[in-house]
Amino acid sequence: MRKQISQMLLPISLVVSCASFAADKQPNLCSDNAVFNVGAGIYDITGPAAEEGMLGYAMMHQQTAGIAQRLWARAFVIESPCNQKRVVLVNTDLCMVTEAVKQEVVRKLKEKYGDRYDDKNVLLTATHTHSGPGGFSTYFLYNLTTLGFDKKHFDTIVDGVVNAIERAQSNMTKAQMKIAEGDLNGISFNRSPMSYLENPIAERNRYQADRDTKMTLLRFDSIDGKPMGTVNWFPLHGVSMNNKNHLISSDNKGYAEYLFEKDFQSDNGPHAFVAAFLQANAGDVSPNEFGHEGGTGLDGVNAIEKAGRPQYEKAKSLYNTANEVVKGGVDYRHTFLAMDKINIEPQYTDGKLQTTCPAAIGVSMLAGTQDGEGVGWQGVSCDVLKERSTGFTCQITSTPCQGVKPIALPTGSMKPHPWTPPILPLQVVTVGNVVIVAAPFELTTMTGRRIREAVNAQLPKEGHYHIVISALSNAYAGYVATNEEYQLQRYEGASTQFGPWQQAALSQAFAKLTKALVKGEPVENGPQPPDLHSHQQNMQPGVLFDDKPLGKQFGDVHQEVKKAYHPGDTAEAQFWGAHPKNNYHTQDTFLAVEQRVNGEWVIVRRDNDADTEYHWQRNGVSYSLITLLWRIPHDMPKGQYRFRYNGDAKSAITTKMTAFTGYSSVFEVV
Repeated sequence: MRKQISQMLLPISLVVSCASFAADKQPNLCSDNAVFNVGAGIYDITGPAAEEGMLGYAMMHQQTAGIAQRLWARAFVIESPCNQKRVVLVNTDLCMVTEAVKQEVVRKLKEKYGDRYDDKNVLLTATHTHSGPGGFSTYFLYNLTTLGFDKKHFDTIVDGVVNAIERAQSNMTKAQMKIAEGDLNGISFNRSPMSYLENPIAERNRYQADRDTKMTLLRFDSIDGKPMGTVNWFPLHGVSMNNKNHLISSDNKGYAEYLFEKDFQSDNGPHAFVAAFLQANAGDVSPNEFGHEGGTGLDGVNAIEKAGRPQYEKAKSLYNTANEVVKGGVDYRHTFLAMDKINIEPQYTDGKLQTTCPAAIGVSMLAGTQDGEGVGWQGVSCDVLKERSTGFTCQITSTPCQGVKPIALPTGSMKPHPWTPPILPLQVVTVGNVVIVAAPFELTTMTGRRIREAVNAQLPKEGHYHIVISALSNAYAGYVATNEEYQLQRYEGASTQFGPWQQAALSQAFAKLTKALVKGEPVENGPQPPDLHSHQQNMQPGVLFDDKPLGKQFGDVHQEVKKAYHPGDTAEAQFWGAHPKNNYHTQDTFLAVEQRVNGEWVIVRRDNDADTEYHWQRNGVSYSLITLLWRIPHDMPKGQYRFRYNGDAKSAITTKMTAFTGYSSVFEVV
């Protein structure tokens, strides 16, 4: 009978919101729904492991030269049977999601599934690691370190995201969701405390700290009790590895994901348990209390563990104790906004009508942050420049709209195309009483709080909601600081591209999206972002050919392992190899540690494992030296082991790729 009523009322649900907090007078079909159709999937998106500029620190010399851990797309498909609405949530181990990636993912999904997926119900987000390869934006500023657009890497990311979604869809089953929240202290630090103190004291007094410490976690279990996966949100920058690092790494959030999935024996296969650690309002939040705690080599490993393990432990605790069942339906609203020309109502500003500005970055952005310095100094405003430069007139380098910001680069006014995107997506997704606010920016702590308040003000007063910020989602265009923080022009304010009232504009826009969702009203699509694929170039020469010394073969050992190691030691071998750009070994591995078990060699470690490292270095013109490293765990059983190296060499004559394998000598763990 209930099914028949649901079918009769289905046409109404297409117009009237079925979300659990719908504020209309129609029967709320979803309010008691506690069973969803859920699927989880994971896929490799690692990309080029050598000679590709890394994205995050904007340092031209920081190029990939190996792998510490692989990068992954983790997807969840969630559908409410009460209104047949479906949403896709994908977390990527990337510095950012670019508009081009979102556009191409949606295009491919439409090709396969018609109108089932589009911009409105697909949410792509990023952990914000600063140790991954770049080159996958179609906007010039974000491709500087890679000397242009890398189509092969771009396609690897897009295909990986689509494959993760397809895996999740194929795994869909009836499931229950539970939610839990808790504070995680001691691992996050506000890196611009002076800017934060510019916010009104009455507002600051409502919070216990100058950064958010709450972790919000969703747990997914099939109705027959099988664990499927988990998602959590917690604000913490992916900068445990500093700008001296050259190994691909998913940083602290990726390490937490890895630990969580290991607990469920995840093999990253088609039916794996998936744990996604999402980013929140971490624009001014660092894992490095005193600045350069992160680093390279073992220092970097220790910094990642220092910030990653507590996230894993807190998430595991919340996962084990989650008992609040998520009830309701699925719904969403999405729009594109021309961010450079928004009129903002006085209730969101200083009581006056304000506007956003054409995009520009300030002088302080060039200085970087305590996590990775650039050139110059932070806190450069027009007033500071006037003090330091006799007779300096700020209007020469700024605009009335941008206020105190001395402009280093007017990215929105560059020709023939802006260097950063002016049209950006905003999205609100509800799963039961969980409200996900997806923004294509890095939001400071107070910016995130104000946006959450603006969203909460639109929700029915009698409900209980969990509002989470999902930053770095669906596109990317720098930071957002509050108007007060902006005035100091530290890194975050200088990187707020659309002027001092950008946070107010976002609060207004997200409030409107939420109001439309609650009332079951449609929203305008807004202006469509341009497709700039045809305008891309890449100045990287690529791999011409591979060679090896006379008398050597690809895969030959150059430096052998020792005969024996103790647990806690580091085993190491070096091979004559080839350039890893020839074959990314997606869903595979360059490195394997094999153990002899009952006369057979069994893989016990890959290049995705946190205790292994794969290093590439150029030797001469066309030689490649490959170093494989394994920090042997203290609980590793004694026995016989060896390294295996997988590579692919490009012929200088035919350009044909030839796969090869190299083995170290056998060594004992004693």
